[in-house]
Amino acid sequence: MKSIALKMLMGDRAKFFGILMGLTFASLLITQQMAIFIGLMTRTYGFVTDAQLPDVWVMDPKVQFVDDMKPLQETQLFRTRSVEGVDWAVPMYRGFLRVRLEDGNFQMCIVNGLDDATLIGGPARMVEGTLEDLRRSEGVVVDRSAALDKLAKPPLVPGGPRIPLAIGDTIEVNDHRAVVVGFCDTSPTLMANPVIYTTYNRALTFAPHERKLLTFVLVKAKAGQSIPELCSRIEAATGLKARPKDDLERLTVDYYMKYTGIPVNFGIAVLLGFIVGIAIAGQTFYNFTLENLRHFGALKAMGASNRTLLSMIVLQAVLVGAIGYGLGVGGAALFGEATKHTALAFRFPWELLFLSAGAIAVICVLSAFISIRKVFKLEPAIVFKG
Repeated sequence: MKSIALKMLMGDRAKFFGILMGLTFASLLITQQMAIFIGLMTRTYGFVTDAQLPDVWVMDPKVQFVDDMKPLQETQLFRTRSVEGVDWAVPMYRGFLRVRLEDGNFQMCIVNGLDDATLIGGPARMVEGTLEDLRRSEGVVVDRSAALDKLAKPPLVPGGPRIPLAIGDTIEVNDHRAVVVGFCDTSPTLMANPVIYTTYNRALTFAPHERKLLTFVLVKAKAGQSIPELCSRIEAATGLKARPKDDLERLTVDYYMKYTGIPVNFGIAVLLGFIVGIAIAGQTFYNFTLENLRHFGALKAMGASNRTLLSMIVLQAVLVGAIGYGLGVGGAALFGEATKHTALAFRFPWELLFLSAGAIAVICVLSAFISIRKVFKLEPAIVFKG
């Protein structure tokens, strides 16, 4: 019966490839849009991911996400260091500052000020230069992608290519001179702002003068110290919000999920892929079943049970579903590889394979169910009608 089911499925090549095209397109659209959505969400907290050493992030209690900068008093750093279970605690400045380019244009950049002594919280990978070079006079480390594009120098001739920043070049951060001493790789930000690193005290000179400028206190727990327990102690002692790294990332994602239209926009795209898959695959599969009713009737007349016919239809649905799913996921993976070095956000975790497989499975089940009802109601006598 299995060979008969496969011959029935592939007998009409046009309808067979029509079903495959519908499922492939649905799988591609669902997987691609979910991967882009995940990529965008990971960009919202990429700064936290890059700072790998701290166990706990301490911030103002009203902070809703990582870029919701609400400065603290400097004394909070010393209060945090005094909490039992804290191995070390260092300050960090983070803010949006204006950088003036050589051609007179301005670019808003994210400036991160690292602890002068330890430089904790810096980028995960240096491309050129070292992080220790920040201790040089007026030194800053610039995100490499920004140095090639948004912070690049004007072309030598009108209409020519912009000239990338080089080590030793100077930029003007909020009317203060800064010297480029290195380039780094950073996680892209949601708004694609250039990222600049410098020391904490130098960042305070760059920033507008305010009474409070400390953005975060980065904390490392002592060996064997429970992180949730340490967070509770810090909150009780300082009145601030203390969150482990994973919780801060989740807090940021929850904010964007709740207060922005990003989930709705991508949800609609995924839903459209789902609907298109059902519409194309379901309709084509149903027409395929109608054209083969005489064959199903003949099998019934020869004694085939509804269970046998059900297994044949399920086999057909599983086969086209598996092929369509594989082609769609493969296409999405190739799309991600082709756009890896572009500004497009694309992240393809292995869990996404199961989500897209579940969506395609539902499409196949619904398509098969439509056909199964027609076959179950079929009278074997239809095969003898003219």
